[in-house]
Amino acid sequence: MDWHRYNPPEEARRILEACPSVIIASSVNELINMACGGLGSNHTEVSYEIPDHGKVLEATVSRVRNGVAANYPEAYMRRRDPDCMVIADDKPTDKPTFKERYGEDFHMLRQATFEWLKEQPLAMFAFTAGPKGMGSDALCIAPANAGFFALGLALLQGIIPAAEITPDFHPTSIIYVAPTFRHTHFAGKQVVVHNRLDDLHEMFSYNLYPGPSAKKGVYGMLLNQGEREGWVTTHCSAVRVVTPYDNTVVIMHEGASGGGKSEMLEQAHRESDGRLLLGENIVTGEKRYLEIPRTCDLNPVADDMAVCHPAIQKNNGRLTIADAEEAWFVRVNHIEHYGTDVHLERLTAEATMPMLFLNIDAVPRGRALIWEHTEDAPGKRCPNPRVVIPRAAVPNIVNEPVRVDIRSFGVRTPPCTRENPSYGIIGLFHLLPPALAWLWRLTAPRGHENPSITDTSGMSSEGVGSYWPFATGRKVDQANLLLAQFRDNTRTRYILCPNQYIGAWRVGFMPQWITREYMARRGIAPFKPEQLRVSRCNLLGYRLHHLQVEGRMVTNYLTKVEIQPEVGEEAYDVGAKMLTDFFHKCLKEFYTDDLLPLGRQIIECCFDGGSVADYEALIPSHPGD
Repeated sequence: MDWHRYNPPEEARRILEACPSVIIASSVNELINMACGGLGSNHTEVSYEIPDHGKVLEATVSRVRNGVAANYPEAYMRRRDPDCMVIADDKPTDKPTFKERYGEDFHMLRQATFEWLKEQPLAMFAFTAGPKGMGSDALCIAPANAGFFALGLALLQGIIPAAEITPDFHPTSIIYVAPTFRHTHFAGKQVVVHNRLDDLHEMFSYNLYPGPSAKKGVYGMLLNQGEREGWVTTHCSAVRVVTPYDNTVVIMHEGASGGGKSEMLEQAHRESDGRLLLGENIVTGEKRYLEIPRTCDLNPVADDMAVCHPAIQKNNGRLTIADAEEAWFVRVNHIEHYGTDVHLERLTAEATMPMLFLNIDAVPRGRALIWEHTEDAPGKRCPNPRVVIPRAAVPNIVNEPVRVDIRSFGVRTPPCTRENPSYGIIGLFHLLPPALAWLWRLTAPRGHENPSITDTSGMSSEGVGSYWPFATGRKVDQANLLLAQFRDNTRTRYILCPNQYIGAWRVGFMPQWITREYMARRGIAPFKPEQLRVSRCNLLGYRLHHLQVEGRMVTNYLTKVEIQPEVGEEAYDVGAKMLTDFFHKCLKEFYTDDLLPLGRQIIECCFDGGSVADYEALIPSHPGD
């Protein structure tokens, strides 16, 4: 097949002209065969001869009945390194540059990468970075034996068949995959280098974990495009919720990795008797349940990335979004045994189209099961098992842009008790004024025991929009773009949801599932003043005085954390100070002359200990209009 039709940039042309062979992939099935070692092969090892290291095994790949299963022998490679991105160019950025981190220009390594690729049998395919008509034409060039990586990218972003490559196809983004340099230049670490040229966004993936490169690398390309054009690709899931009374509400759920985005698309996990376990008290062992005979129907919209492109906005006070991906990179660490989530289990086990399983223990020609997690050590499950699920395989998928009614933010919270106070003081859910909701996007707490990344200690910020680890430019520019969304979309309701713990209660993801059921049933109807109370911590906006779902009361222990006997006001206030100090620390870097004046006012309100009413005054909300 003639690769010239793809109009590759000059450096790519030279690679393709010099390499021993190149396979132009045109379909997912071709990449599946390549990933598994060729047609008729069911298992292969992805390895490379590396100077001073010998033969290094990067991954094992098996053809399974429901797709392809890839596993990494090195536990470090099973999760995304949060510090993997570096910037090679001299355009404005707040990210570490290649020269700052490694003490030299990227030029020499760039050329070395090209020379290495010239010596390899290669695979290449075309895709669109982002939705068609809103993203950019793109190419991927990778070693042919790294077909599983290419497969992951092709599932996530789509693959353009060769027959559909038109003369006006003009790549403005390209991914080069060169895993050996992880060992020769980066001490075994995951590194992804972005090089933003005037007319081309180059990305160099020096590892074979799709998370930081095939997925988040493309995310970085979209964020860079949006920064230039004045729009955002949000880090979120979204679902159209249909109540038993046929009312529909669209909920958009943001948050740092582990913040519950994929879980927002799942039905609430039930006990064997059909009840919902609200939580278990870690001190007393008491359990609280809720009975909801029928939950809402879920029509998924997006799992992790949604574009807010100007072409789809209606300018009606509510944000309009569309999925940025063709498949979803779903974490399944919470699926520990058969029957936890029968919908997801059946969807993946009896797949209607091939899927890619990562960190799942499966044998060639067997069936990959999402509760069979690879172990990092004997008896210790990998915390980040994944499956790439094509959107077309998801039942009741929503393919058109949707208007957001409720925009929520998820935070992984630790337990909070008198003996061990913490920021785990967030109740079942809180209502936030738009200005305060914007501040939560700036601080984006990564939170407690994050399963998706290698850095899991304490509370740290995932950065503006919770997508900062994937952005290439400046934080303040993204902060301004997000602020415009909150300023202009005051008919959207903003809420905050914890997961894992509420005070002394272990709750998992039940808070956002219960909140979804409650908020969908009430729709956009305004709350009466007597229904709301100002939270003891101003950063938490409003809480509900009483919460009732389908005639069942939810204990106030879960909505008003300070009344829990195991917590009390003193421990709560210690946690509130932790949150306040964290906000002050994170917001200082945004308080610059380049921030919009309204943004400076909101941050000043936070620094001054402003009330919830003060935040309301800065951006008045009208969710019931």
